[in-house]
Amino acid sequence: MEDHLVLPCPARPTISPELFRELIHYLKYASSAYTSVCPKPNGRHLVSPFLSPVADIQGYIARDDEKKELIIALRGSASVVDFLLDAQLVLVPFMVPGILQTPPDSKLCVHSGFLFDWNTVALEVITILKQQLHSHRSYSLVTVGHSLGGALATLAAITLKLKFPEQKVRTYSYGSPRVGNAAFAEFVNRHLGKDAFRVVHTNDGVPTIMPTSLGYHHHGVEYWQVDDPPAAETTVECAVNGEDQGCSASLPSGGFTPAHAIYLGIVATTPFCF
Repeated sequence: MEDHLVLPCPARPTISPELFRELIHYLKYASSAYTSVCPKPNGRHLVSPFLSPVADIQGYIARDDEKKELIIALRGSASVVDFLLDAQLVLVPFMVPGILQTPPDSKLCVHSGFLFDWNTVALEVITILKQQLHSHRSYSLVTVGHSLGGALATLAAITLKLKFPEQKVRTYSYGSPRVGNAAFAEFVNRHLGKDAFRVVHTNDGVPTIMPTSLGYHHHGVEYWQVDDPPAAETTVECAVNGEDQGCSASLPSGGFTPAHAIYLGIVATTPFCF
């Protein structure tokens, strides 16, 4: 029998059942991004897949006509190329060629490998979204991803917010590592606020694998599932500063722990494609 995982019990509010269901709903999109062919992501309309052979990045754009949303799902690490890019710890200015030619603020810095990955698909994603928004002007934009995909979803969300300022933008990440420095985290918080949902499962070490000693800092509110089984009652809402020392940041990073592979009771590579 496995030892029961004992974690700190933070004095933080638990989330509502409605929010818990919402986090599961968008996790299914993120999980489906690991599948090369997904005809109906989370049961919704597939607009278009996208990929970058250069960075071995893939994802898709789906449309939910009931919720009036365009969902951009990005895959997590699935190859040696991804892991090599993940290992590039250098912080570089946040720029997206063809979209953000110069940094909105020269102090905004992000992980070089994550930025390289996002930049290989950014123009394709923007082009597809422009076409969709021409016919669906009132639709909001939602980015989702697990692991590396969560980091890319953050970069995608802030890029889309700057590119389409009139659209509502939300992002949901699951097991995402830190993406950039404190200035970038504050920039994300300012533009997205509580529309950035960052989920951490118990002692998953990936969210803390990028060290703060190198300047990395999490954005936004963390939703920490402190115990299993997953439920609203076992998931707490952490402080808005991104580095709540009473939540997952209180644990030393164990890297790729078993908790990284399962989120909200779902194996993070499970396809929901019909």
